[in-house]
Amino acid sequence: MSHYRLPPPAPACLSRPCWSKQKGGTLIVAEVTDRATHERRCRSPDGYRPEGCPGCAGRVLHLHDYRDRVLDGTALVLVRYWCPGCGATWRMLPGFVARLLRRPWPVVEAATLGPPPAATAPRVPARTVRRWRGRLAAAAWALVQLLRTAAAAVATAVRTLGRNATRRDLVVVLAHAAGTPAGLQLATAAALLHDLQPGARLM
Repeated sequence: MSHYRLPPPAPACLSRPCWSKQKGGTLIVAEVTDRATHERRCRSPDGYRPEGCPGCAGRVLHLHDYRDRVLDGTALVLVRYWCPGCGATWRMLPGFVARLLRRPWPVVEAATLGPPPAATAPRVPARTVRRWRGRLAAAAWALVQLLRTAAAAVATAVRTLGRNATRRDLVVVLAHAAGTPAGLQLATAAALLHDLQPGARLM
């Protein structure tokens, strides 16, 4: 019998992909890594406009509306586009925003992966940090299998991970392989998973 213990299974909220209730969904724009860049893009109707509709490959998407999202206690405006071909609505999410968390990825990463946050960093309740760390300690095998279907560099990087790998292990391996700087490691891994399987959640 192996002396290695398997990590706990992922919570149900992470095991079920989060599908949009409407036609369309969320597109993560990974290269937008800070609020200033996001706000600059929002000022132009074309700032976030996709080249085509991911649903029907339609060539023209129209600016639909702007929606507020509360992030770290402040409102963040998100842009949505509408496809006249299939009727899908696509929400554009900047890379630094965690899809279903109320904090930006750099704050989550500082509280879970990095050294203790600076005194000036936003305060996160201890209970929330425990929940985040618990999710990162959960099994990553399903995500590893998904990433093995990705581009060669990603597939090679995750090949070293076995059934006892956690989601934290997965983030560390991906960051090391790509040379991702601190502060962007969770965001980059989450965006990659979402690109491979829309709705897939890192945490």
